[in-house]
Amino acid sequence: MISGNKGEWSEIYVLFKLLGDNTLQLGDQDLGRLQGFVYPILKVIRYESSQEVQYSLRDDIIIISGGEKVLTVPISLFKEKSELLLQRIRDSKNGTFDIPEIESFMESINCLNLKAGSGTKTDITVVIHDVRTSQQPTLGFSIKSQLGNPSTLLNAGRTTNFVYKLVNFTISSEGVQKINEIDSRRKIMDRIEAIRHAGGELEFSSTANSIFSNNLTLIDSRLPELLAQLILSFYTSKSSKTVELVQNIAASNPLDFDESNSHKYYEYKLKRFLTDVALGMMPSKVWSGEYDATGGYIVIRDDGDLLCYHIYNMNEFENYLFANTKFETASSKRHNFGQIYEYQGDRFFNLNLQIRFIK
Repeated sequence: MISGNKGEWSEIYVLFKLLGDNTLQLGDQDLGRLQGFVYPILKVIRYESSQEVQYSLRDDIIIISGGEKVLTVPISLFKEKSELLLQRIRDSKNGTFDIPEIESFMESINCLNLKAGSGTKTDITVVIHDVRTSQQPTLGFSIKSQLGNPSTLLNAGRTTNFVYKLVNFTISSEGVQKINEIDSRRKIMDRIEAIRHAGGELEFSSTANSIFSNNLTLIDSRLPELLAQLILSFYTSKSSKTVELVQNIAASNPLDFDESNSHKYYEYKLKRFLTDVALGMMPSKVWSGEYDATGGYIVIRDDGDLLCYHIYNMNEFENYLFANTKFETASSKRHNFGQIYEYQGDRFFNLNLQIRFIK
C-alpha cells in the first residue's frame, strides 16, 4: 500500500494533470496566468527505482517503459484521475494517507512511487515544444504545492546559522544567564531586545558553515553580509515577508551601496540567491553554479490549477520567488541558535535562516 502526505501525493497529481491537460501554463508573480504563454507537452518523464518511465503524448497517451511500448491510455482517463486525486487530497487531513483507487491506476501505468527518485531538486521532467524557437527542450521541474502546508524554499539547519559578535556588551555572567533563560513566545526577539537594552549590538561575524559561506560568496561576494542584515531585521521587527525585509534594509542601506543612481542592489542580489536556492544550491554541498531543476518550478495552486515558472522567463520566476516567500523561525534548540555564548574571550549570538513559501 502506498501512503504519503499531501505534498507527496501532489507529485502524482502533477503527473496526471500534465498528461490530462497536454500543456504547461506560465504563471506571473501573483500566481495568475500569463496570457498567451502556453507550452504544448510532448513527453513527461519520471524515474522509478532508477528506471526511466516515459509518458509520450499522441492522440492518446502512449506509456513507454524501458524503450518499449507498454500500453495506451486515453487522455480522458488522466483527466478523470487527476480530478479524483485532487478531491482526495483536499478531503484528507494533514499527515499520511492512502488512496487505494489511485494506487491501482498508478500501478497500471508503471508509476510505483509517490516521489520520483532522481536524487536532485528535479521532481518531474517534461519535454515541451517551444513555439518561439521551434525547439523541444527537456526540462526538469521542482514541484511546489499549495494543497497542503506551505513548503520550504530553504530548510533550516546548523549549516544555515549566522554568527553575530556582541559589541559594547559588558554585563556579568549572571546577566548573560538571565537573558539566555528568557522563554517567552517570541524568546529570540526578546533576548535580542534584552541585549540591546544592556547596551549591546549584534555585529555580523561569519556564517557558521564554511561551505554555505563559500556558496553564498560564489553567488555574490556581498551576499553573506546582506543575508545577515535581512535575518537581523526579521528577528528585530514585525516583518517576515521577503519583500518587506528587503524594503526595510534597502531604506537604511547598511552595506553602504552607492545609491546615487537608484540601483536596487538588495532586491537584485536577494533574487539571485532565491533563484539559485530554488534550482540547485544547498547549504551543505559545494555549489558549482549549475542548476538541477533545469526548467524551474511547477506550482499547484489551491484551486488545483498548475502554473509553470520557467527559467526561459527568468524575470517572472525571480519575481514569483521574491513575492511569495517569507523568513521564519525554526527550532532554536535543534539548530543551536538564539543564546549568548563565549569564544576566545568574546561573546557571540547565532541567528538562523529558514525561508518558506507563503500560501
